[in-house]
Amino acid sequence: MSQAQILVVDDEPDIRQLVQEILEDEGYSVRTAQDGENARLLYAQQKPDLVLLDIWMPDIDGISLLKEWSAAGKLESQVVIMSGHGTLETAVEATRLGAFDFIQKPLSLAKLLATVSKALDARPQVEAAGSTARQTLQVEPLGTSPAMQLLRNKARQAASHNSPVMITGEPGSGRRTLARYIHQLSAANGDMVTYDHSQAGVESSLSYLFGSVSNGQTVAGLLDQASDGSVFIPDLPKLATDAQELLNSTIESGSFTPAGSGSQKPLACRIICSAPEDLERVVKDGQVLSSLYFRLNVLPLKIPPLRERPEDIPELVRYFSDWFPNQENLPYRQFSVSVQNRMRNHRWPGNVRELRNLIQRMLVLGGNGEVSMQEIEDALSHSAASMGSTGSGREALFDLPLREAREQFEREYLIYQLKKAGGSVGKLSESVGMERTHL
Repeated sequence: MSQAQILVVDDEPDIRQLVQEILEDEGYSVRTAQDGENARLLYAQQKPDLVLLDIWMPDIDGISLLKEWSAAGKLESQVVIMSGHGTLETAVEATRLGAFDFIQKPLSLAKLLATVSKALDARPQVEAAGSTARQTLQVEPLGTSPAMQLLRNKARQAASHNSPVMITGEPGSGRRTLARYIHQLSAANGDMVTYDHSQAGVESSLSYLFGSVSNGQTVAGLLDQASDGSVFIPDLPKLATDAQELLNSTIESGSFTPAGSGSQKPLACRIICSAPEDLERVVKDGQVLSSLYFRLNVLPLKIPPLRERPEDIPELVRYFSDWFPNQENLPYRQFSVSVQNRMRNHRWPGNVRELRNLIQRMLVLGGNGEVSMQEIEDALSHSAASMGSTGSGREALFDLPLREAREQFEREYLIYQLKKAGGSVGKLSESVGMERTHL
């Protein structure tokens, strides 16, 4: 996939390096400039898709630089202003000159990545007519621990080839996130489409994946929809055996035949699959064809469970505690170092998904201000109980009498929806489809 080109202009070397590393980890191509002179040079050499522009620099301020770039008319790049001393007047002036947005320092990771994604989405499309617009990057971080850095390096190598990829890991470990990371780093221009097992029964799995022709009507399958892109098949053991057989022959021959058609089509997308950590066992049990396993396992990538990389927890906590307030209008709460250290000692049987759900729950049900040690102890105890011995995530709720379980779910659900509605009962009534009197 074509990489978005980003220019970071800031006189503080620590900020330049931090922003560059964050954006490059997400698959962007990043260049940096420490002052206005270098920014002018790099901007002239290659018009970037996006400029992250600091206000205060030693030789020129960002607003003056923005005026230069917009003097000829419409800006050729999206511009996002960064400043730790911004005023309303500065923000208004930047917007008048064509800046897309204005973000405050210190930079919030979630806010930065969300703004970058929105700015790139909003830029005028310059691709040829009929081409597929570039997707924005998956913003959820993978982690920066040594284990995840090694995995990211392997993922980059995998992205540089078009061979099938097999991702293994425990449930909730981030297999889908890694699949999107690979797709975004690749040279593909198409989308990544995901096989939805709930949409494909045994009878329709072939047409859902490979397409079909009936009574002169052609229905495109996922392999067609992902042309010049990627198809992600999560939980490979759930894929019907006949679909596995046809997928195996498709990868081998590089072509496939839609159901009801007599014409072959070339395979024009990458296949990315995921499976449980113990993949050899499901192959031995017959849930995955051994021939397909060997064909897919050319580039195996194994995601370590969160309990084996606790040093990634602070980064993930910062990300999710920023993401929910920005994206779902939940209250912002701080997680102190001592609270994060307690979280690092948790086993996290549900991995990153469990961590995400726990933070969301604390923002939904908790108050404002810093998260207390007692709150995190209670939340971790509830999380452990909910995971149960099998890690199903709902066993504690299932052990309650039906009436109590329903009341507990309804209470948490409505509190969550009320937060999203900004405290408005009227909006809540509309969003959940209940009368105000019932609420």
